[in-house]
Amino acid sequence: MKRFILILLVLVGMGAADIAVAQQVNTELYTKDHVPNRKPIPYAHIRESDVLWAKKIWRVIDLREKINLPMYYPTTQMDDRMSLVDLLVYGIQYEGLTAYSTKTDDEFQVPMTLDQVLREMGATSDTTEIRNPDTGLYEKKIVEGEVRSTEVKQIMLKEIWFFDRNYSRMDVRIVGMCPIREFVKEGDDGQEGQVVQSQAFWIYFPEARGLLARHEVFNPRNDAQRRTFDDIFIKRYFGSYIYRESNVYNNRRIEDYTAGMEAMMESERIKNSMFNMEHDMWEF
Repeated sequence: MKRFILILLVLVGMGAADIAVAQQVNTELYTKDHVPNRKPIPYAHIRESDVLWAKKIWRVIDLREKINLPMYYPTTQMDDRMSLVDLLVYGIQYEGLTAYSTKTDDEFQVPMTLDQVLREMGATSDTTEIRNPDTGLYEKKIVEGEVRSTEVKQIMLKEIWFFDRNYSRMDVRIVGMCPIREFVKEGDDGQEGQVVQSQAFWIYFPEARGLLARHEVFNPRNDAQRRTFDDIFIKRYFGSYIYRESNVYNNRRIEDYTAGMEAMMESERIKNSMFNMEHDMWEF
């Protein structure tokens, strides 16, 4: 009897060891230690007396542009990669990242709860009727919604451009980012309504840099040399257009006073005015 029990324990132990080995399967050539342990490079210290010129700029990153696709894909977590929006939601849910309400525009004044963030991302619960196979009757059941990160087609950035006299250069600091969700809103009669855009939440960028620096982004040229999300934003590896600049009219948007081709020209005018400002600083 004792021998039988001993053999049984050995077999159980071997089965547990096989399960542990199966859970530790590594599909990579090596264990990645560099990116998961990375820390963002701190900004250089800025003194008030060194800033000769500054302007707040709001710009929009369209995730459908080819250069911005690494921030939109993968739509579901693949290997150790996830999209930018999924990463932000993950940070809010598990890393203590603070989300701020868009009701106060972009002043980062009102923190949001996780339930509010999930609701803004389309993860709303719905009630449906399901037939009970035992009784044959239909019963109401609450179905939890899922985060619709694929509906986020744009990311808004709030930046401060400034000329630093100490380093004699034009520099930029990203203040915050806001996912813009695009979805079809249902009408009152249950039919599909019009396509609407909604700002989900604001993230204070300096707080999120630690999370962004620990997650890599797909590199189409080399899988062994991937950038991180922090690299993309700090090194400006993205395409965007200017959406608004600080102005006396309550920081009104470009689309509030022009549209179409003229709006594109106004965006280019603002960009060129900043370039000319830097150029003028270097004139003797």
